[in-house]
Amino acid sequence: MLPTLVTGQLVIGRVVEELSQGDVVIVHHNGMEKIKRIEKCQGDLLYLLGDSPAESTDSRSFGWVKADMVVAKVVWPKLV
Repeated sequence: MLPTLVTGQLVIGRVVEELSQGDVVIVHHNGMEKIKRIEKCQGDLLYLLGDSPAESTDSRSFGWVKADMVVAKVVWPKLV
């Protein structure tokens, strides 16, 4: 699968109260902001995957993350 976003692409995020499976989020992890898609939600824990699995560092390597690590939900560009 090709990446949904490309390096250097501008995105707009919005702080939201509720997160759902399939949402693309900006998450603060290990001193960096990363953009990942929510694969699974369990309470306040999220399992995040990148859209290009072969190139992505995501929950397959760093595990579940707390929902409070989410900075914003990507609202533009509209991602499917």
